[in-house]
Amino acid sequence: MNSDKQKMRSEIPASDKWDLDTMYPSESGMSDDIAAGLAGAEELASMKGHIMDSPASLLRALLTYSESMRKIERAYIYSHMKRDEDNSDSHWSELFGRAAAALTAYTSLVSFFDPEILSSEPSVVYSFIREEPGLEMFRFMLTTLMKKREHTLTAAEERIIASYGEVLRASGNVFTVLNNVDLRFGSVRDKDGREKDLTVASYIRFLESSDRNVRREAFENLYNGYKAVNNTLAAVYSNNVRRDAVTAQLRGYGSSLEASLSQNDIPVSVYDNLVKAVHDHLPSMHRYVGIRKRVLDIDDLHMYDVYAPLAEMKGTRYTFDEACDLACEALSPMGEEYTEIFRRGILEERWVDRYENRGKTSGAYSFGSYDSYPYILMNFGGGLRDVFTLIHEGGHSMHAWYTRNTQPYIYGDHSIFTAEVASTVNETLLIRYLLGKTEDPGMKSYLVNFYIDEFKGTLFRQTMFAEFERSAHEYVERGGSLTAEWLNSEYDRLNTEYFGSLMEHDDLIQYEWSRIPHFYNPFYVYQYATGFSAANAIACRILDEGPDARDQYIEFLRSGSSDTPIRLLRIAGIDMSTPQPVHEALNCFDDLVSELDRLTKGTKDE
Repeated sequence: MNSDKQKMRSEIPASDKWDLDTMYPSESGMSDDIAAGLAGAEELASMKGHIMDSPASLLRALLTYSESMRKIERAYIYSHMKRDEDNSDSHWSELFGRAAAALTAYTSLVSFFDPEILSSEPSVVYSFIREEPGLEMFRFMLTTLMKKREHTLTAAEERIIASYGEVLRASGNVFTVLNNVDLRFGSVRDKDGREKDLTVASYIRFLESSDRNVRREAFENLYNGYKAVNNTLAAVYSNNVRRDAVTAQLRGYGSSLEASLSQNDIPVSVYDNLVKAVHDHLPSMHRYVGIRKRVLDIDDLHMYDVYAPLAEMKGTRYTFDEACDLACEALSPMGEEYTEIFRRGILEERWVDRYENRGKTSGAYSFGSYDSYPYILMNFGGGLRDVFTLIHEGGHSMHAWYTRNTQPYIYGDHSIFTAEVASTVNETLLIRYLLGKTEDPGMKSYLVNFYIDEFKGTLFRQTMFAEFERSAHEYVERGGSLTAEWLNSEYDRLNTEYFGSLMEHDDLIQYEWSRIPHFYNPFYVYQYATGFSAANAIACRILDEGPDARDQYIEFLRSGSSDTPIRLLRIAGIDMSTPQPVHEALNCFDDLVSELDRLTKGTKDE
C-alpha cells in the first residue's frame, strides 16, 4: 500500500527553502546583535532621569532606543523563523528561548523610557520637537505615546511587568508547541486508498476532497485529537484571557477590548459595527448553506462538508512556479514595478519556505525584520487555495517591502488593522482575474463558490471568532472562570447561529476554538474581517479607476505605521470609521450567493 509521509527538513532542497543566511551567515551574527542590543539598552538605562533634560538628550535617547531595538528584534525574528522550520529541533528551540529572554531583558532595562517621557507635560515634548529638527521624525511616535499617558504606570511598575515578558507570553508558546509538535491526529485514507498523515497543515486539503468519507474521517480524527486535550487547552487559553483582563485593569482601561483597540486608535464602534453588519447578512449565509446542500445532494449537511467543491475545476493543480506566474498575471493592474519585485522575491531571492516538513509550523505567514527580506512561510500543496495563500502572504511581503524602502525603522512595521488589507487586495485581484477569464458555466460556478468561501472564511468566520473572543474576555472581566465546558458551549452556540438550521449539528465542532492560534494574540481576528472589507473596496477602485487609484494604494503601502490606521486607509480612498466598506463587501456577498443560485439551478431542487 502506498503511504505518503511527511519529509524531514533535511530532505527538502535548499531551493525550496527560504534563504535566512541573508540575515545572518552564521549564528555568531545573531549573538553579536543580541550583545549589541543589550549594550544599547544599558546605555539607555544610564540616561535614566535625564532623558527630558533637553531636546538633545531626548533625541539621543530615541536614537539609542531605535538602533538597539532594531538589533534585538532582528535576532528574535531570525531565531523565531529558524524554530518554525522544525519545532522539534531542540537547538533552535533553545536559541529562540535565548533570543526571547534577551528581548525580555531588553524591555525590562528600557521599561522606564516611556514613563519618563510621559512624566513631562505634552507641551514640553512638543516644544522640544520645535527646537530640535532631528526630533521631527519622531513626532507621530511621540504624539501616539502622549495618548497613552493616563494608561502608563510608574517606571518601577512598568519594569515589573516587562520583567515578566516571557511568562506573559507563555500561553501562546505552550499552544504552539502542543499544536505543532506533540499533538498527533493519526492518518486518513484518501479517495485512492493511500494512507496520509493528518496534520494541522493538511487538514483543509482533506476537507476539500470530493470523497465524503475522507472528509468525515479527517474531521473526526482532528477534533477527537483536540477533544483529548480539551481541558489542557482550556486552561492554557483561560490563562491568556486572564492576562489580558488583568493587564487592561492595571492600566486603567474599561475592558480588554478597549485596551487592545486603543493601541492603534481604533474606536470600539468599529468592532461593534462589524458584528452588527455581519448579523444583518446572516440570512444570506443561511441561504448559501441551503444552496450547498442542494448542489451536493446531501440531506444531512455537516460541518465537514463546507469546504467540499461544488464544481470540478480542470487543471487546478499547480507547480510552485506556475502558481507564481498566475499570481503575477492577476497582479498586473498593480503595474510592472510591483509584479517585478514580487516575482524576483518569490523565485530568485528565496523569500519563501515552500513545503511542509515534519515539525514545521503549520499554516502560513509573512515575517522578517526591518533589515531582511519579507519572508514567507507556507505549506504549498499545489491546489488553487495554495495559490491564494501565496498571493495573500505575498501581499503582506510587498507591503513590508514598500514600507521598509520608504519609512525609517520606527515606522517600518504595520498595525494588524492595515496589514490584512494588503494581503486581501491581492486575493481579490486574483479571484476577479480568474472570474474574468472564464465563460464556462462550470468553471464560473467553481470560482463564484470559491469567492463566496473567501467571504465565509474571512468576513463571516473571523467575525464569529471575534464574537467568541469578546464573549470570553467579557465573561472573565465579570468575574467568571473559563472552563472547557463554557468555552465549548459558547463556541457551539455561535457556530450554530452563523450556519443556521439547515446545517446538521456536529458535537465535535465545539472543540474548534481550541485550534485557533490567533486567539493567543488578543482581538487580532476581527481585523481580518475589516481588512477584507477595505481590501474589496480598494481592489474595485484599482480595477475601475486604474493608475490613479493604484498609485494612491501604493502610497498607502509605503506609509507603514507613520499615522493611525484609519487615516492611512484614507490615503487609499477608504474610510473605515464608517460601516460603509463592510456593508459594501456584504452586499457583494449577497450578489455572489444569488449568482451561485442562478448558476446551479440545474441541480436538485431545494
